[in-house]
Order: sequence, then structure tokens, then C-alpha cells
Amino acid sequence: MLYHLLFPLADQFAVFNLFRYLTFRTGGAVMTAMIIAFIIGPRLIRWLRQWQGQGQPIRNDGPESHLKKQGTPTMGGIMILTSMTISVLLWADLSNPYIWAVMLVTLGYGLIGFTDDYLKVSKKNTKGLSGKLKLLGQLLFAGIAAFIVASVQPENLNTHLALPFFKDVLLNLGIFFPIFAVLVMIGSSNAVNLTDGLDGLATVPVIIAVGVFAIFSYLVGNFVFADYLQIHYVPGAGELAVICAAVIGACIGFLWFNAPPAMVFMGDTGSLALGGTLGSIAVVTKHELVLAIVGGLFVLETVSVIVQVASFKLTGKRVFKMAPLHHHYEKKGWAEPTIVIRFWIIALILALIGLATLKLR
Repeated sequence: MLYHLLFPLADQFAVFNLFRYLTFRTGGAVMTAMIIAFIIGPRLIRWLRQWQGQGQPIRNDGPESHLKKQGTPTMGGIMILTSMTISVLLWADLSNPYIWAVMLVTLGYGLIGFTDDYLKVSKKNTKGLSGKLKLLGQLLFAGIAAFIVASVQPENLNTHLALPFFKDVLLNLGIFFPIFAVLVMIGSSNAVNLTDGLDGLATVPVIIAVGVFAIFSYLVGNFVFADYLQIHYVPGAGELAVICAAVIGACIGFLWFNAPPAMVFMGDTGSLALGGTLGSIAVVTKHELVLAIVGGLFVLETVSVIVQVASFKLTGKRVFKMAPLHHHYEKKGWAEPTIVIRFWIIALILALIGLATLKLR
């Protein structure tokens, strides 16, 4: 909005020429989202606590340490989504279709998560929205976004999959590309959701991963940098750096209240939305496979659940004391801050490896 209102005035007021620069608007998006989160956070938490009473239902079969968290309100993702959305509307070029495709997934998945959280809180149990309805909603929003992306991108990219470490290799998936794109978005969303089990555990890895994709977005959307790094140039994708910046600012603001001991949980409202944001940006920037590296922590958590379920169904035995993986280490006696910080370190290492793919071509 500010871009459209103020940049046209640059001829009369030179200072407004700043809005031409993506880096300036990206910085503005970080600060705006963070400040909004700091401002609305306390009031939102008070309202959630008054409305929810006992807060998020705690699983009886979960780690014993979680019982003391009874009464902590959930749905803190509202804080993230509100801060992020306002910031994006203020600082992004709203004529860019990629902005709307990513925001559709983000807010659509946030709505699904909100419904799930609402049912859990109102019914005072951990079931929430049925898995089939949740998946159907995710398919709908991701499918529309995949169609928008495929219709906007150049013909040499719109149905193609880029392979990391290979500068000229593109696999044409044809009609299967939308299916692949949908799977990336849904998989990323649910992976972040599974990781969100301890205070601050998902928030910082999301900040790290989104920070990496802010760099990817900026580079693939800039012809000079894309050509120099021998990555595929995606016209208009650079604008997604503004969304990434808004997510980072909103998550930093949320982390202030989510740091151990958490005053609020993001809930499915936040985790499904943030995972969807990551997945949709990866699809636009043609870095879907690199997402598996950058978001490797989320992949590990998801794989631990798959292995646990498969092992129990096939052999009747469990590989882990409890899944997802962070609960396994809780059961082993690790302190919650120890698990969280070590997982943050893993997320950072994997992000650096993901960044290295820019030169290993």
C-alpha cells in the first residue's frame, strides 16, 4: 500500500524513491510486523486467557512435564498472522500475483488451524478438526495457489522442477507439477505443525528457514544475481522477500511471549500457516527440494512420526519412546530448554547447508 501510494510521488519528493528499493521495504516489513506483535501481544494474550480459561487441552499420554503447562492459552498464531498481514499490505507491491498466492496459502491454512484450535478449546479435548476436513482445506488452498503460480511463471519454468547442485537441469513435470506443488505446501505445513510441541521450538527454526528463503527470493528475482549464481531467474519472485521479512518480524515479536515458560502457544493457527508460507515460497522460487534441506529439522520430526507409526503397525514395537522426535528426548530425561536450543542449532546448521547450494553448482 505504501509502495503504491508514495513511490509515484518520488518525482516531487525524492525521499519517496526509497520505496523503489526492495531492501528498504524488506527492512520496513520486519520492523513493522515486530512492533505490531509487541503492541497487540499483551492484549491478545489477556483476551485468550479470559476466553479459553484452562487454555490448550494437554494430552494425558504426553510427557509429564507438559501437565504444568495447563492453562496456557493457545491460538497465538493470531498475533503472527495479524502482524504479518498488516506489514505485507503496507510494504509489498500488491500488484505482484506471487504475493497473493502465498498470502492465500498462509491465511487459508491459518483459518484451518484456527478452526482446529477453536474446536479443541471449545470442546476441551485434543481432537479438533477431523483429519479429512483439514486435508481437504489444505488441498483447496494449495491447489488454487499452485494454479496461480503455474499461470504466472514463464513457460520454461511453470511446470518444471529445479534440481539443486545442477545449474541447467530442469525436470518438466507437466500436468503433475500442480500435484507436486500441493504436496510441498501441505507437507511443509504439517511438518512445522508436528515440530510445534515445546516452548519456542518451532518459532526460531521458522525464522531461520524463512530468513534463508528471503535470500533465495531476492536472488532468484534479480536477473543479475541469478545469472551470476547460475540459478533460475523467476521474474517477480524477489517481492516475496517482503513476506519473508514480515514473517520474521512477526515471529520475533511472538517469540517474546512464547519463550520458556511460554505465555501463549501459537497453536495450529500459527504452525499450519507458517509451514504453508514456507512451502508456497519454495514453490515460487523453484527451491522445493532445497526446502527439505533448509527445513531439515521439520523433516526429521515428520520422519520420526512416520517411522514410529509404521514400526508399531508392522511389528508392534516403537522405535522412539514417543513421537515426534522432541518428545522422545523429553522421555529420555532431557530438559526442555536443552532440547529446544539443540534443535535450534541443528536448524541453523541445516540452513547454512541449504545456503551453500547457491554456489555448489
